[in-house]
Amino acid sequence: MKHIPVMLEEAIAYLNIKADGVYVDCTLGGGGHAEAVLSRLTTGRLIAFDQDPFAVMKARERLQPYADKLTVVEANFAELKVALHARGIEQVDGVLYDLGVSSFHFDDPARGFSYHYDAPLDMRMDTRRQDDARSLVNTASEQDLRHILYRYGEERFAPRIAAEIVKTRQVKPIETTFDLVAVIKKALPQKVLSKVGHPAKQTFQALRIALNDELHVFESSLDQAFDMLAPGGRIVVISFHSLEDRIAKQRFKDRSTVNHPKELLTMPTTTPDFEILHKKVIRPTEQELAVNPRAKSAKLRAICKVTDQ
Repeated sequence: MKHIPVMLEEAIAYLNIKADGVYVDCTLGGGGHAEAVLSRLTTGRLIAFDQDPFAVMKARERLQPYADKLTVVEANFAELKVALHARGIEQVDGVLYDLGVSSFHFDDPARGFSYHYDAPLDMRMDTRRQDDARSLVNTASEQDLRHILYRYGEERFAPRIAAEIVKTRQVKPIETTFDLVAVIKKALPQKVLSKVGHPAKQTFQALRIALNDELHVFESSLDQAFDMLAPGGRIVVISFHSLEDRIAKQRFKDRSTVNHPKELLTMPTTTPDFEILHKKVIRPTEQELAVNPRAKSAKLRAICKVTDQ
């Protein structure tokens, strides 16, 4: 399936791109958002992060016309500050996150992200690392598996699925995506299996997030992004499930609020360094959903730095 960047117009609008600005795309992926940023730069610069060698290769091909304005960092965006400082960059005008897994990860059966294809149980965003989802499923304790499914998949049948995984792997290792789907289906009640939607969705999501440490990495990177913003600089976050969105929402609230003890009767004399740019979370339009159904769960949040810290 062709890579279609999600909420592209909204992301670009909220970034408020300056032609000579310095911007960061923390999730290069298929390069759709990066291309839109680069096309608006003259003397500006885009630093784009991606830890997946395949994604980097494909994005470089797509963005070749803008090579003079693009710096690709083949690393996890948790290394944001270190990578920018190493390139002599102390402040940036905008940071974009398009979280989750890109379309070509889901559409490439060999990557093991999708429960729709029978493939090795992989799920690594960085294919250079050794441990994969197969290792996690076959070695984690039942208690750890239960925690992962609860915490990252919000799976209410986590105890049943974790127990079934442990029971199954004692007889034979769980090697493929379809092996795991079969285990999940065996663990779930019939009333759940008969509902609309794939029964493995939450479990696959949970394992992927845990394996790639996605939430902790995002929290760390987002805090670094706040520190790197120049006055007037903006952060835009596109998320696809509640756990990611919750982090962005809370971090944005914390940074745009001055803590004022209730027992003090006077009004605070300081103002927050950041301002949220919209009253309600931004969602895809009906027109976008008609063209790209994968945008359905997307949420966008944007914040601006209004003063020096």
